[in-house]
Amino acid sequence: MATRRNALGRGLGALIPTPSVAAEPPRAASDPAAELRGPYTQIAVEQIRPNAQQPRRAFGADELATLADSILRHGVLQPVVVRKSSDGYELVVGERRWRAAGLAGLETIPAMVKDVASRELLEMALVENVQRRDLNPIELALAFRALTEGGATQEEVGERVGLDRSTIANHLRLLELPRELQQEVETGVLSAGHAKALLQIDNPERRRHLRDRIVANQLSVRAAEELARSLTGTRTPTRRRPRAAGDALDPHLKQLVDTLRGQLQTKVRITSAGGRGKIEIEFYGPEDLHRITRAILEGAP
Repeated sequence: MATRRNALGRGLGALIPTPSVAAEPPRAASDPAAELRGPYTQIAVEQIRPNAQQPRRAFGADELATLADSILRHGVLQPVVVRKSSDGYELVVGERRWRAAGLAGLETIPAMVKDVASRELLEMALVENVQRRDLNPIELALAFRALTEGGATQEEVGERVGLDRSTIANHLRLLELPRELQQEVETGVLSAGHAKALLQIDNPERRRHLRDRIVANQLSVRAAEELARSLTGTRTPTRRRPRAAGDALDPHLKQLVDTLRGQLQTKVRITSAGGRGKIEIEFYGPEDLHRITRAILEGAP
């Protein structure tokens, strides 16, 4: 049996000694400056500034409000990690807790001061977010790109964050999409799987058409991939069937298939033998069927 990789080598465990945190009882918000056991200290919230290399770019208002409410009831149960800076302290990990503490009105927050080199800031923040699954695919991709631009190979990035090299490569490919589509992946309009299907298409107009059909018809990732292959003229090797002796298309029928595929913007198949045959046109939902039939009957897509 394959051994699972021990992920995230310099994660939270390397920064925060778990036993002392686990032993720490919850504290009421009325006493936020209570003495903490272990190498922690209370630092003024206003003396801390965020990590400029924080990979997480979206902090939902509802999420922060919920965390702030929890902090008001129970206090901050896990300290943030900071490093000293010229004008106070800079966050290494824990920006969500820091933001929520400010929202809750706390003047100080428990913090652990660590000596972290600038080149490690992004890696530390990335590891924390990967552990907690807090990053969307685009945020991950941007962080991976920053690490590779810093000199790390894709394999080295994977080793640092506990992911396969292919996962790193697939995320980096998402950054080849136009910014508009990247934003839709960030907000969840498109999944990373849908984005990978869109990357199969180089033509901007056809890519936009596929995106619209994914959203309008709520296509599954598999259906989106099939449609992408049909729009690019490629076929799925695993679904290829043997041809009958007289089933090979002549050049005229092949040209007709290409024309229909381009006009209807969907997968078209013609089978022919002995002068007889059939045309198959795929659709992906009632709205797609209506669009295709209108294109056939009215001659307009």
